[in-house]
Amino acid sequence: MDSNTSYNFPEILSSFELEGSIAEIKPFGSGHINSTFYLKNAGKDRPDYLLQRINHYVFKDVAALSNNIKLVTDHLRSKLSLQQNADPQAEVLNMLPAKNGLYYHKDDQGNYWRIYHYLKGTKSYDLLETAQQAYEGGKAFGRFQALLADMDSSLLAETIPNFHNIEYRLDNFNRALEKDPLSRSKECVQEIDFINARTQTMCTILNLGRQGKLPVRITHNDTKFNNVLLDQDDKAQCVIDLDTVMPGYTAYDFGDAIRTIINTAEEDEKDLSRIGLNIDLFKAYTRGYLSETINFLSTEELKALIYGALLLPYMQAVRFLTDHLDGDNYFKIHFPGHNLQRARAQLQLLKKLEENQELLESLIYEIADEFKVSKEERGINE
Repeated sequence: MDSNTSYNFPEILSSFELEGSIAEIKPFGSGHINSTFYLKNAGKDRPDYLLQRINHYVFKDVAALSNNIKLVTDHLRSKLSLQQNADPQAEVLNMLPAKNGLYYHKDDQGNYWRIYHYLKGTKSYDLLETAQQAYEGGKAFGRFQALLADMDSSLLAETIPNFHNIEYRLDNFNRALEKDPLSRSKECVQEIDFINARTQTMCTILNLGRQGKLPVRITHNDTKFNNVLLDQDDKAQCVIDLDTVMPGYTAYDFGDAIRTIINTAEEDEKDLSRIGLNIDLFKAYTRGYLSETINFLSTEELKALIYGALLLPYMQAVRFLTDHLDGDNYFKIHFPGHNLQRARAQLQLLKKLEENQELLESLIYEIADEFKVSKEERGINE
């Protein structure tokens, strides 16, 4: 987290139309990309804010990024304003314009900044602990997709091009393998063979999309549990971290969430025997997700969810192993071989998912049936 002494906060804050005056500035949250600060208002009847320094090394087009967030949040508020018992101001991030009319400010050091209203009374969890939390996470991301299902995805820019494009990730992997600058390929032959044996299967979602069988929708693309704000009763209130919201396939969001909640061990677990699947959390998340999405998901999208669950750990393993072969230039490592350990852990998770694929797929359909989706509608033969 950045120190709050390295930036000219008075200049930055004076560039936005803030109510009241700021009494305290302190680092906030556990994000790894942007730097976030909590702005406490001196007036008790005035709003508090969150100030973020946008990482423009990762997000190179800050104007397009800001426009994406503005379009999406406006659409969400518009849809929620038509629903009974909804509170658009509490359930959607509210980004403040700068005095120049843009939704960001560039300071004299070349840093880009934005400000959101702080949503009081909310909390988030870095680690998911209960089936009820998993259900709320699924419900939150499902509702997010459902509210945006009628929005034209072509309006949004790709904030990180090819983010979930597995062909792009495999191309990078093959280039790193061919160069092998540190001669590391010889220590991960099994992992390389495992990845190469699945390249065709892992392009399933991409190919279905190209064939027009999967619609391009607006997806979140970073469906970690800590990107859901919960209220004091642990009910989902607001989806946050909208930097990677862009055109994609619904299965990507489902798969990334499953990857992060179903694993019984850490993402970089060294002891592969500890890696297993928490089926109860899978069921709870899927139930929450389908409770919100079943009315708009197509038959093919429902079928593709299991491929998303398989693809995302595979893609993460490809990215980790690529970085290991390339000399650890992208992901921060805490010891030599860390990226290889991460890749092995993700491939072990994939093995467990493959072993249980039929079970997980049947659970998806059983839960879909709970929401009155017939086998005929799903295209499944009796």
